[in-house]
Amino acid sequence: MDENTGPAAAGARPALTAGLTGAELLRWYWTLEELTGLARTMGVPRGGGKPALTARLTAALDGRPLPAAPTRRRPAGAQLAGPVDGASVIPAGQRCSQVLRGYFLAEIGPGFHFDAAMREFIARNPGRTLADAVAHWHATRAGAAGPREIGEQFEFNRFTAAWHRENPEGSRAEARAAWFAHRALPRA
Repeated sequence: MDENTGPAAAGARPALTAGLTGAELLRWYWTLEELTGLARTMGVPRGGGKPALTARLTAALDGRPLPAAPTRRRPAGAQLAGPVDGASVIPAGQRCSQVLRGYFLAEIGPGFHFDAAMREFIARNPGRTLADAVAHWHATRAGAAGPREIGEQFEFNRFTAAWHRENPEGSRAEARAAWFAHRALPRA
């Protein structure tokens, strides 16, 4: 397809095929499902999240070497099993499990949930105790209530949050319509 006369030149989103260039792929919004389908047809590794998949597809479309393939997570080691208490030590690789959820609900109350601060504490602090985790929960509540940066990979969430800030009286249906109009346009 000639880039000066094809659908992309006219402002229409092109078909997602192996005939695109990496630059054209990056010009448009694609869902993870669409990118995964293209990767499957091109034989490109599909794991690692949308940003990593996009980087691999861009390289493949441009005939460049692919970035490193995603590594599979090693299975977690021993997980805490009930009953647990404040002196229970968090092992390396501990997941935010139902055992932990039950403990934290009993200690903190019904307002407990695994937010980013707690997930990070559990993941990055093997050797600390569950009592330390409870203290961390209480110490992070002021910051957890404030606005947070939405990760780049959550483009829909970022768009709708910004749209609602600009249109505080807007409805959910209007936000979705604005999103579909936005994603149909080329990026820069």
